[in-house]
Amino acid sequence: MTGPGAAGPSARSAVSPFYVMQVFQLAEARRNLGLPVYNLAIGQPGTPAPAAVRQAARQALAEHQLGYTDALGLPPLRAAIAEHSRAWYGIDVPPANVVVTTGSSGGFLAAFLAAFEAGQVVAMARPGYPAYRNILTSLGYVVQEFDCGPGHGFTPTLAMLQALDPVPDGLILGSPANPTGAMVAPDQLAEIAAWCRDSGVRLISDEIYHGISYAGPGASAWQFDRSAIVVNSFSKYFSMTGWRVGWLLVPDELLEAVDRLVANFTICPPTLSQLAALAAFDAHAELEANVARYAESRALLLQALPAIGLDRLAPADGAFYIYADVSDHTDDSLAWVRQVLAATGVALAPGLDFDATDGHRFARLSFAGDITVIEQGVTVLGKYLQAGG
Repeated sequence: MTGPGAAGPSARSAVSPFYVMQVFQLAEARRNLGLPVYNLAIGQPGTPAPAAVRQAARQALAEHQLGYTDALGLPPLRAAIAEHSRAWYGIDVPPANVVVTTGSSGGFLAAFLAAFEAGQVVAMARPGYPAYRNILTSLGYVVQEFDCGPGHGFTPTLAMLQALDPVPDGLILGSPANPTGAMVAPDQLAEIAAWCRDSGVRLISDEIYHGISYAGPGASAWQFDRSAIVVNSFSKYFSMTGWRVGWLLVPDELLEAVDRLVANFTICPPTLSQLAALAAFDAHAELEANVARYAESRALLLQALPAIGLDRLAPADGAFYIYADVSDHTDDSLAWVRQVLAATGVALAPGLDFDATDGHRFARLSFAGDITVIEQGVTVLGKYLQAGG
């Protein structure tokens, strides 16, 4: 067979798999067989959306047609996000600069396409969220990874950025970071934002784990530089992963471009989710109770993991992950987490997802779920390691 039909998938689609989702599928297959599963792999809250959000969704289903909205999002939601920015960070954000997106993933896609030309260089820390690298690669950008591992405290510094060669066109900065939970201090973020501005580097600030921190609140890039693009989401702190609604703070010069892009990509974010998300800002008591549970589970893991021999851990200052060095047990984290799952039912995320260079010796544990499951999982994992696993 010849012609276009025989060509197969495009080269741009040849990005790395998201291995943690493969582990998740294996864990669910095991669960369907009636076998125990202790899922410490998946990065989503173990709690449902807040009660007020669920009630708002029921009301919206009863009262609204749920047709298209403005491509940039419902005006009341954009205004509520702007007010949230004022309340949390003390910054004045015009609602016109808020863009509601189909999850943070849709936000990254729009931000990258609006800010960069194909072939330009975008830097990111390693380890880091794999979708940064994979989306950038599929869009034809050059990904410039820099080592931000245990030797550097898992936190990017101004010196690291000054050493980049070539100077990138963009920088993605996640704080709190996935998978390490490392946070960039406000003064450090101010330095980085200033360097980006002075060097002509567009800063993309991933702030989707803001609100989930254990070492003080996170700072927003817009406190220091309004030319940055801020990415946020209702998925993590607001416990609305499957609702697929996030937002961007977009500089004036990129607003028209983002508007054109999102209107063509998705027409608008899910209307039901937007209407429901309006109620999320009235649910802080429930959401802070979630964070208190994460803090309890974090404390449990930080005490229990060294006791079972996993004592080289990333700081976990925010988000809901522990990134652990497992090199005493394997030099192939992907194969090892599959073995652990098959032998014990404990599901972990392989470090290979987050770091193609050194991730073979790391694994990520999520403490976003039920603390009883977490405690049981660590006990089972400890017995497995003690037995030589």
